Amino acid sequence: MNFQIIQRRWLYVSLSILSLCLAVTITPTQASLQVPTHSLSSRNVNISNTESTNWLEQGRTLYHSGSFTEAVKIWQMAVKNYHNQGDRPNEALSLSYLSLAQQELNQWEAARQSIEQSVKILQTTKPSVDAIIWAQILNTQANLQLRTGKTETALEIWQQAQKYYEQAGDKMGSLGCQINQAQALQSLGFYRRSKQQLEALGQKLVAMPDSEIKVSGLRSLGLALHAIGDRNSQSVLEQSLATANQIAAKTQLSSILASLGKVASDLQDPEAALNYFEDAETSATNPNEALQARLARFKLLVDYNKLEYAIPLAPQLRQQLAELPPSHSSLGAAINFVATLNRLENPEQVLPSQESAQLMADTVKSAKKIQDGSAQAYALHEWAQLYSRKKQWTEAQELAKKSLSIAREIQADDLIAQSAWQVGKLYKQQGNRLEAITAYTEAVKSLKALRGDMVAVNPDVQFSFRESVEPVYRELVSLLLDDQPTQPALTQARELIESLQIAELDNFFREACLDKAQQIDKVDPTATVVYPIILSDRLGVIFSKAGQPLRYYSTPKSQAEIDQTLGNFLVALNPVSDSTIREKLSQQIYDWLIRPAEADQAFKDTKTLVFVLDGRLRNIPMAALYDGNQYLIEKYAVALSPGLQLMTAQSLQQNHIDAIVGGISESRAGFSALPAVESEVRQISQKVPSSTLLNRQFTSLALADQVKSSKANVVHLATHGQFSSRLEDTFLLTWDGQVNVKELSELLKNRSGNSSKAIELLVLSACDTASGDDRAVLGLAGLAVKSGARSTIATLWPVKDKAAQMLMTRFYDQLRQPKISKAEALRQAQINLIRKTDFHDPFFWSAFVLVGNWL
Repeated sequence: MNFQIIQRRWLYVSLSILSLCLAVTITPTQASLQVPTHSLSSRNVNISNTESTNWLEQGRTLYHSGSFTEAVKIWQMAVKNYHNQGDRPNEALSLSYLSLAQQELNQWEAARQSIEQSVKILQTTKPSVDAIIWAQILNTQANLQLRTGKTETALEIWQQAQKYYEQAGDKMGSLGCQINQAQALQSLGFYRRSKQQLEALGQKLVAMPDSEIKVSGLRSLGLALHAIGDRNSQSVLEQSLATANQIAAKTQLSSILASLGKVASDLQDPEAALNYFEDAETSATNPNEALQARLARFKLLVDYNKLEYAIPLAPQLRQQLAELPPSHSSLGAAINFVATLNRLENPEQVLPSQESAQLMADTVKSAKKIQDGSAQAYALHEWAQLYSRKKQWTEAQELAKKSLSIAREIQADDLIAQSAWQVGKLYKQQGNRLEAITAYTEAVKSLKALRGDMVAVNPDVQFSFRESVEPVYRELVSLLLDDQPTQPALTQARELIESLQIAELDNFFREACLDKAQQIDKVDPTATVVYPIILSDRLGVIFSKAGQPLRYYSTPKSQAEIDQTLGNFLVALNPVSDSTIREKLSQQIYDWLIRPAEADQAFKDTKTLVFVLDGRLRNIPMAALYDGNQYLIEKYAVALSPGLQLMTAQSLQQNHIDAIVGGISESRAGFSALPAVESEVRQISQKVPSSTLLNRQFTSLALADQVKSSKANVVHLATHGQFSSRLEDTFLLTWDGQVNVKELSELLKNRSGNSSKAIELLVLSACDTASGDDRAVLGLAGLAVKSGARSTIATLWPVKDKAAQMLMTRFYDQLRQPKISKAEALRQAQINLIRKTDFHDPFFWSAFVLVGNWL
């Protein structure tokens, strides 16, 4: 797990640390922002003697080098001395700096006390304090509010800070505040406002004359755009680089090139990333920059299994690490280096394990010396990993427990999750199942506590989700379902499966998703909820029906075999494939998921099967599972739930249907024409009261206006769209371009905040899932949850538009019937295609899935 990333290293910090930009640039080690050095002057703060200057200067130097504990000591001394001198502005400023260093050390209560005392001092000496000091101190306060989950307060304080920066004539500070505000707006759900603000800032920066301020501003803007998944981040960073080269801003080149390397790596362009990291190392103006660039290059080569190029770098990195004095930054680099090695199957071929172990032992010792608790815990964790690889369980457990103990002391949930997981794995390895379950449960509890911290966290966290979050849940479920699980174990396992789905969606959106509302299995007594979970050695399935004990069945199969069968079935769904092979594969999956429970009469009185799907099962249309005689949809209505407890839905029969129907039938923006969309829109608008937006009328603005002004409870969109496991690749096509999933969700929810006006049903009848993306359906689940619609119907793959038109027309016919649920209406429309049209092949009707509330 990446040391610097998992410390909740907010990208906002790249500019909010401008409060330290008094006489010399101070920035965090991650996403560091270089700004021009200001000279000390009365404009900032009057410092009358050399000793005073030295307190602040020494602290800034230490902070900049990552020596946060030493910086705290110096600034505590500065606070005391300024207080004794009666120098209130500098006392307040020192307290603000102190709060920043305490935040870096996860000392949240101390940081809060320092900044509150700082603000209190300013309030008592208000008339005489320069605007720049107010700006810097408010900036620190906003940063703390954000990092402790108080986003709205942070936004308000940054707005105040911006005014003071402008009053002081500090353009860079003002720009920084505006970028921070845009990212805070993102985390509050105001995506379009945030994007508009960032775009406006981009235009301002581009129009500025070339300067170091412009270079820094463009780099920070690029990082902010990258954090929210905006592909324009690369071009903005390239502008920053071009400007830096133009004005020979040599001290900024390395950090910009490293940022470009990171973006290229995230965009799966390793060659470009490698070139950027090499250039970043060549351009470095200090040893730490050179080390970070070489380390990034090393990690990239390891990730892409180019060990022949990575191996020569290892001794060079080892030497560089030995030469740097202990600091938060250098210790983090050492931990990152060993963490990268620990991810290899055979790290010995890169660096002997004794050397890695010695490096971690030295790192623990140095971390103790500079009182860096988080670095100490991380180093102990990686050191324990080295012992685990050698099967030296006792030594590994001792180190892992020490790491966990420190993590608890400093109340760092990210560290607790990692260390408790490691302790749990070691107990499991030694056959101590109960102790393992206790440790795993603590790890999951800490992961849940981190939900709010996912907001706007560096997107690097996404790479670690599949490595460091998802396995914790799966391994705990596996432990709970061993042997003959009890009802409490089944209840905990079911809750974990739901929590894993929520965690995946949080990770997808880079923020906490909707909270729970109504218990999923209490919505409908005639529904049975099916929870399949793919474990390493088996496929487990839990069945939940209101008022009945949970049932559990398992099939011993390796994950590879399960994935292979699911992949083969998806290929066989193509209508040109052999139907005999398709039916055989479909029946195999039916036997795994449905038949054991069906044989036990588990579905007696069941009308609807609700699937909370896991992994690759999400790509499989459950309606098309075949029992040898008929499809599942011919026996039950089928719905999907993203694992969230559901919002209450109103019946569309009791609550009169009023629809917005939009779509694009013409070819547009490189997407093919959908000729039958025109008749689909026309026929639906004839069946239910609706307003229509077709082709040129179907713009994002027109759709937003319709949603906001009308009382429509159904929104039906027949247009190209794509679902992906990548946020930036999930979108819907309007006449004026692509609308990403976050903007679409904000648009659909923009109804004066009145939940009684919420959209009951969102229909997307011409969407596709990203090719080669086995988690693409996550984008569909994400949109279903974030749109605020009670229910969503969408397609897993593009269906012949004539078939879509027939199915959708039939669906609305059924929906108007009394006492029929949305799931049953969709079922009847699908059965109609099976039995009464030429589109009887599952390819044409099973792509349509209902997500959310099925009533």
